[in-house]
Amino acid sequence: MHFALPFLVGTLTRRGLLKPGSPRRVAAQLGALRNWGFSLAGELRQAAAREPDRIALIDEELGEISYRDLLDRAERLARSLRARYGIGEGDRIGVLCRNHHGLVETAVAGPLLGADIVLVNTGLSGAQLADVVQEQRIRLLVYDAEFVDRTIGLPPELDQLDERGCADLIAAAPLGALRRPGRDGRTIVLTSGTTGTPKGARRPTPNGLGPLVAIIDRIPLHAGTRMMIAAPLFHTWGYAALQMAFALRGTVVLHRRFEPAAALDAVERHRCTALFAVPVMVQRLLEVPPPATRPPLEVVAVSGSALPGGLATRFMDRYGDILYNLYGSTEVSWAAIATPAELRQAPTTAGRPPHGTRLAIVDRNGDPTPTGQVGRILVGNELLFEGYTSDAGRRDPDDASDAGHRESDDTSDAGHRESDERPVDGTGTGSRSRTGSGSGGGEPLDTGDLGHLDADGLLFVDGRADDMIISGGENVHPSEVENLLAELPQVREVAVIGVPDRTYGQRLAAYLVLLPGEVLDPEAVREYVRRYRARFSVPRDVIFVPALPRNATGKVLTRELRRYHRA
Repeated sequence: MHFALPFLVGTLTRRGLLKPGSPRRVAAQLGALRNWGFSLAGELRQAAAREPDRIALIDEELGEISYRDLLDRAERLARSLRARYGIGEGDRIGVLCRNHHGLVETAVAGPLLGADIVLVNTGLSGAQLADVVQEQRIRLLVYDAEFVDRTIGLPPELDQLDERGCADLIAAAPLGALRRPGRDGRTIVLTSGTTGTPKGARRPTPNGLGPLVAIIDRIPLHAGTRMMIAAPLFHTWGYAALQMAFALRGTVVLHRRFEPAAALDAVERHRCTALFAVPVMVQRLLEVPPPATRPPLEVVAVSGSALPGGLATRFMDRYGDILYNLYGSTEVSWAAIATPAELRQAPTTAGRPPHGTRLAIVDRNGDPTPTGQVGRILVGNELLFEGYTSDAGRRDPDDASDAGHRESDDTSDAGHRESDERPVDGTGTGSRSRTGSGSGGGEPLDTGDLGHLDADGLLFVDGRADDMIISGGENVHPSEVENLLAELPQVREVAVIGVPDRTYGQRLAAYLVLLPGEVLDPEAVREYVRRYRARFSVPRDVIFVPALPRNATGKVLTRELRRYHRA
C-alpha cells in the first residue's frame, strides 16, 4: 500500500501524531519501530520510548498502568516464559483470556521471543479447545481461572499457565536481555465456528504507517486518545483497536465483561472519547437509561456484524453523530467504513473503502456490475490475510468474519463452502475492476459477501453469497427482510434465515425477540413484510424467541436457531 506523501503527512498531522517532542525520545521512538516493526510489541515499545509515563491501560484489577510499566511487565513475562518453559522462536502460545492486562502482556511477550500468539475465542467448548491445541500445535496455554474446567482433558504434554501463575512469573522474572528474535512472532486469530474445529488465520504485521493512516483518515482518532475497548481482544476488531491505541500512544480502558451501564460509567469516569464495540453492544447501550449528561464520546466504532435496520439512527439520535461502522472480514481486514454522515444518509450502508483499499462488485463472470445491481464483493489492500494455519481449506458455515459486517453462517444444510484464499471472480482469474481511492496491495480477494453500490458510491452488503436462498425460483436475500423487521417498534432483535421447504425448495423463517411487554401476531408480521416487499420475501415461519443465540463476539448463530424450526 503506497500513499502519497502529502496524504500521509496531512493525516498524521491532523491526528496529532507529528507534534514535536524531545529529540532524544523521538529518536528512541523511531529506533523502537526500526528494530521491532509495527507489531503490537513494536507499537508498545515506541509508545514507551516516546511517552513512558503516559497511562497505557486502565485495568479493573491493576488500575492505571503506564507504558513504561506495561512494557516492563511484558518483558519480565517473556524472560520467565523463556526460562521456565523454553518458549522461543516458532513456538505457539494459546491465550484464552477476557479483556484484561494479562491478555495484553502475553500478546506482547510472545512476539518478544519470536513466538506466535493464538487468540482463542472464549466461547469455545472444552472439546473444541482440545482440537485447537492439537491443530495449532500450541505449546503453552495461558488462561483465565474461570476457564479451568475447559482445560480438563487437554494433552498432558501441554504446558498450562493460569492468571496467578502469570503474576508469579512476572514477579520472579530472571534478569537478562531481550534482543529482537530472528523471526517475527505472528498473531493468529481463530474463527468462531460452532461446529468442527475453529481455524487459525495468520494476521499480517503492518510494514509501515499506511494501515493506521487509512483507518484514522476515516475514523477521527487522535494521538493520546482515551479509548474503551469493549469488543473482545481475541476478535480481530478488538485486537486492531488495541494496536491503534498503542500506535496513537493512547489510553485503553478494559473490562472483562461488557455491561452497558458499567461501560457508560467507565466512559464518563475515565473521560473516554472513543469506544470500540460490536453492534449488539451498541444495541444494549440503548436498552439502559441514558446518563444525565451526554458522555464525552466523539467516536463509537463498531464492526463484527451487520447494523440492524434503524439501530444507527436510534443510537445517533441519543448520543450524537459519532457512530462509525467498519465492514471487513478475517481475510481482507477491512473493505469499507461508514461515517456518521453516511449512516444518516443510509443507515444500513457499509460506507466507502478507505484510502488504499480496492473494492469491486462483480458478476459471476468477473465483470463489473452496474450501479444498484448485486454482485460478489472483492477487496484488495495491504492487510489481506496470509492464509490459514491448519488444514483449513474449507470454511465452517458458522465462522464469524473477524472484522466482518455479517456472520459467515450457511443458511442451508449443504454444509461447508470453499474458502476464499485466492482471488476469485467467477472465472478464477481475479477481477481488475475496482472502485475507491488510492492504490491497494495484492490481488483482490472474494469476501464471500454479496453487495451493491448506489449512485453515490456507497456500499451495501446484501448478505453472504451462501445466505441467499432460492424460493420457488426467486432469489431472496434474508438480510433485506431482517432489516425491515428490525424497524418494527416492538422488536428488540431479529434474525431471518432460509429453511428447507418440500414445495419451494427453501423458504424464509423469521425469529423475533420482542421488547418487554410488547406483543406481535405472526400474521401481522407477515402482512407488514407483504406491504413493503415482494410476496416471495414474506417469511412463512414467524417464531418468537426469548433471545437470539450468539457467540462470544455477539454474532447470531443461525444454526442454533434451527432447534426452534419444525419443517
